[in-house]
Amino acid sequence: MSSNNTVQEASAAYLAQQSDEVTNTHANSAQTLITQHLDLWSSAITAKQTTGRGSSKKIGLYGVKKLRELILELAVRGKLVPQDPNDEPASDLLKRIAAEKTRLVADKKIKKPKKLAEITNAEEPFELPLGWEWVRLQEITAYIQRGKGPKYSDFGTVRVVSQKCVQWSGFDLDPARYVDDDSLEQYQEERFLQENDLLWNSTGTGTVGRITDIRGFRRGELVADSHVTVIRPLSIAGQFLKAYISAPGIQSRIEPSHENALVSGSTKQVELNTSSVIQLEIPVPPIEEQHRIVAKVDELMTLCDQLENQTEQSLDAHATLADTLLDALTQAQSHTELMENWQCLEQNWDILFPSTIAGLCAIDKLKQTILQLAVMGKLVPQDPNDEPASELLKRIAAEKAQLVKDKKIKKQKPLPPITDEEKPFELPEGWCTVRFADLCQEVATGPFGSMISKSEYVGGGVPLINPSHMIEGKVVEDLQVSVSHIKAKELASYKVYENDVVMARRGEMGRCAVISDRENEWLCGTGSFVLRFKVEVSRPYILLLFKTRYAVEYLGGQSIGTTMTNLNHGILNRMPVPLPPLETQKRIVTKVEELSTLCDQLKQRLQTAQQTQQHFTDAVVAGALASNTDASEA
Repeated sequence: MSSNNTVQEASAAYLAQQSDEVTNTHANSAQTLITQHLDLWSSAITAKQTTGRGSSKKIGLYGVKKLRELILELAVRGKLVPQDPNDEPASDLLKRIAAEKTRLVADKKIKKPKKLAEITNAEEPFELPLGWEWVRLQEITAYIQRGKGPKYSDFGTVRVVSQKCVQWSGFDLDPARYVDDDSLEQYQEERFLQENDLLWNSTGTGTVGRITDIRGFRRGELVADSHVTVIRPLSIAGQFLKAYISAPGIQSRIEPSHENALVSGSTKQVELNTSSVIQLEIPVPPIEEQHRIVAKVDELMTLCDQLENQTEQSLDAHATLADTLLDALTQAQSHTELMENWQCLEQNWDILFPSTIAGLCAIDKLKQTILQLAVMGKLVPQDPNDEPASELLKRIAAEKAQLVKDKKIKKQKPLPPITDEEKPFELPEGWCTVRFADLCQEVATGPFGSMISKSEYVGGGVPLINPSHMIEGKVVEDLQVSVSHIKAKELASYKVYENDVVMARRGEMGRCAVISDRENEWLCGTGSFVLRFKVEVSRPYILLLFKTRYAVEYLGGQSIGTTMTNLNHGILNRMPVPLPPLETQKRIVTKVEELSTLCDQLKQRLQTAQQTQQHFTDAVVAGALASNTDASEA
């Protein structure tokens, strides 16, 4: 992204300088791949959700993530820093470690480990540089063991490290609870965590695989629970082991479906067993090179942090620009001002809609702005010859009165007149601001959950329409959510009919759909409303209205509930609604559909560009690793 040029140029210069220092030809090649495509690392971004402003919470910095992975993978393959022929080979280091373990066993400081099979050539995931050795993790550690299930207490002298404490961002002691002091006698000395221990999460999808080290704690202050594996390196740089386990080569094996998986169990609950950990194949560089690798990884991860921060700042700046330009449209006080603001937007079109995630977020904002302009009466020209909305309201009122007289609907309680403070915006001549209850003939609720037991749901019966079935204004069929025809007769009062509008009354505010002839006489679900209107009222306009930021915020802000938002009749009926003349409703719907189609086409092009960037990022990473693999085999 152009706003990242300063960081990119500085970063490229830095990496180029590092590249010149690398004597290994293929490490040099990998560094060149990084420097040549540095802009790619900051521009390849994925969306975690499709609306809202870009931030680290709503977007994924895919390129920076892949750069971090590449750095780690090159580091642990010996391709990130030069080898020094004067370094003591790893074989000598391993001899000293073996002697130290023998002494610790003799002194009864550690238990004698079981002998493990030698590593075969087939187990070695890649070729090692000269002076490196493959070993099993058990051979270079003094202790590998899952923590112990604790007896918790509200206070104590020792805290229990759980999986929540082990984050990719580092060690976080805040979630740690206390172990009951009376139970501490059950903990052997080796179970108390030591400086530079590695903690590897070993249970649960989404948490298993995370690894960190601990520093700055005195021995005797911490223990681990049974979901965390403790690894205690012996004369090995713990940060190098952490880098190796954090790299994609190992992390990709934290999947049950991997052909060489380290975990067992289902995708819902996986376990990293201690037997897999102790047998893990580890590349061991000379100790001097281990320290050089750790230092270089730290430097380059700092660079990644800078790229990440710069990218997020750029996205925030772009979001502010988009907000300013698009909000100016809805804030225009006249048609002339609106056209001037639109001209300003057109002049900045390429800036506002770049082929990045920022462009995608801006499109979502544009679509919302179009909806807002539509219900404000600013999207289409007004025709003074149109019958005013007040006449439509008179016919709606007359028809409702007749329905009440015929006892087809209940008489509604009168609502107070709309005050000026309640009106969401000033409307053109011929429009009206009305209560939703004045526009709608009836708001009916689906059956209570207790009215249908689990055993009464059948496949292929009479379907129920729940909020999850309302997609893009239409009902998506799910014949598994249905009841028998006998039960449907009991629930006949909850039938829906063609041209009814079903609306979610819990969860996502504003989600609704129009009933077609296919869904005629299906049943309203337990989490839905049925909205009925006079035939003349435009259903597409109603759907459009409920998509607007105004309606969503009004309903969401007025509704009740913390974990699950719930909407009741009263809130919906009181909502002030901008009502255009009938002919204007039709023109608005046509224009919104036309502009939405253009937005969707633009979004598709930008998404394709984003996918191309991601594929290119993957290709650069694969090329960097492949070039090193080929070189090793040459």
